[in-house]
Amino acid sequence: MSVLIDKFDVFASGFWLTLQICFLAAIGALILGSVVAVLRISPVPPLRAVGTAYVNIFRNLPLTIVMFFAAFGLPALGSNADFLRIPGLEIVFSRLGTDLPYFRFGLIALTLYTAAFVCEALRSGVNAVPAGQAEAARSLGLTFTQNLRYVVLPQSWAASVVPLGSVIIAMIKNSALIGFFGVVGDLSATADQLTSAGGEPFIPVAIGISIGYLIMTVPLGMLLDRIEQRQAVAR
Repeated sequence: MSVLIDKFDVFASGFWLTLQICFLAAIGALILGSVVAVLRISPVPPLRAVGTAYVNIFRNLPLTIVMFFAAFGLPALGSNADFLRIPGLEIVFSRLGTDLPYFRFGLIALTLYTAAFVCEALRSGVNAVPAGQAEAARSLGLTFTQNLRYVVLPQSWAASVVPLGSVIIAMIKNSALIGFFGVVGDLSATADQLTSAGGEPFIPVAIGISIGYLIMTVPLGMLLDRIEQRQAVAR
């Protein structure tokens, strides 16, 4: 177990990189998932079809396949995802600006995949809003966009907090796959680095990696339980 102390800096570096990619993927998935959710409930059939197709595709594909296409398909198309090298963000998230694109590929895959589940969590929140409120808003002359902005989305976000939190927890656990697709330095890649290259025993390393993921997921799960209890009392 001394490896946990002797290699603490390696574990800490892997934890920090995993935390970065999870934070960026969560923000991206919330934004993209919100857009897809709007498409899913749009009164325009072609837009609704696009949203439905997106969700059906990404919800029914294994994440490994999505990451495979991101890691090997994008380079084949001549893309290194340089559009993610955003000035300013590179200062805080230095891996976005590196010449090695695998951090960006992993981020894209995790975002696209998680956005489908974010969309469905938001849509469940929209369905929880009484239909009479949306109908009343339409009778007052509000457009579809105004109805969403002022009536539906504010209430649906509140109803979607717990499902969204569960999606983010699942995303954090799913991020363990990115180390197998070229992202160097995250928690899962750290395990391979210490055991295969460093010759460290597997069990202590696995315990260290597990602790890293638990630090990210357990507090979030406890927070969601607290929110759910408060919502139950309010109802």
